[in-house]
Amino acid sequence: MTKPITAPTQHHLPIADIADDIVLTKDGGAAVVLKTTALNFSLLSDKEQEAVTFAYAALINSLSFPIQILVRSHKKDISNYIAFLDSQAKGQQNSKLRDLMISYKDFVSQIVKKRNVLEKEFFIVIPFSPLELGLSADFLMSLLKPGGHKKIPFSKDYVIKKAKTALYPKRDHLIRQSGRLGIRIQQLTTEDLAILFAKTYTPEEEKVVQGEQVGAGNTEGRKEELKEVKYEPAV
Repeated sequence: MTKPITAPTQHHLPIADIADDIVLTKDGGAAVVLKTTALNFSLLSDKEQEAVTFAYAALINSLSFPIQILVRSHKKDISNYIAFLDSQAKGQQNSKLRDLMISYKDFVSQIVKKRNVLEKEFFIVIPFSPLELGLSADFLMSLLKPGGHKKIPFSKDYVIKKAKTALYPKRDHLIRQSGRLGIRIQQLTTEDLAILFAKTYTPEEEKVVQGEQVGAGNTEGRKEELKEVKYEPAV
C-alpha cells in the first residue's frame, strides 16, 4: 500500500530561504521578483498602441539576460465592496441616489454570481544561476542524486552578495525601460515575498477580512513557515 505524503509543502519547493529581498534556492541559485502595474492596451489610441508596442520591442531587444514573466490570476472576493455599498446606501438621505446605489449593488452581485471575477497580478523574475558561482553542472546534478553532495561550498552571505552584484544592475535596467511603457516596477521585499509564496501554495488561506488580507499583519508567522527549509551551505 502506498504511504500518503506527509512532508510539508516547503520540503518539495526549490526555495531554501528568503533574505535581503532575495529568493535563495536549494541549488545555490537566487532571484529577485519585481511586481509591475498593468496597462489597458485596448483603451489606448492607435498611436499610443503603436508607441507601446515599439517600447516593448525595444525593452525585449535590450535584454542580455533571461527573465520570467509571471501572470497570477485568482478569484476576487468583493464581499467587502458589497458591504460598503450597502452601508453607503443605508446612510444616503437622497432617495433617488439610494435607489441607484441599491440597483448598482444588485447588479454587481448578479455579475459575480454568473461569472468569476478574477484579479490579475504581474511579476517579472530575474534569476541568478548557480553556475555564476563557479559551480559545475556535475556538482549541481549531484545535489539531486541520493548520496551526492548535500550542500553547496559557499556561505549564504556570500551567495547573497554575488546575487546582488549580478541582479541589481539588471533590475535597474528593467525599471528604467519600463518607464517608456507607462508602467511601474517595484522589487518585492522579504515580507512581500513571504506573503506571495504563502498565498500561492496555501490558496485556501487567501481570504479578505475587513479589507485586509488574512495574515497580512502576521507576516512573521508566514516567514517562519517558509523558512522551515534552511539554507545550509557547506562548512
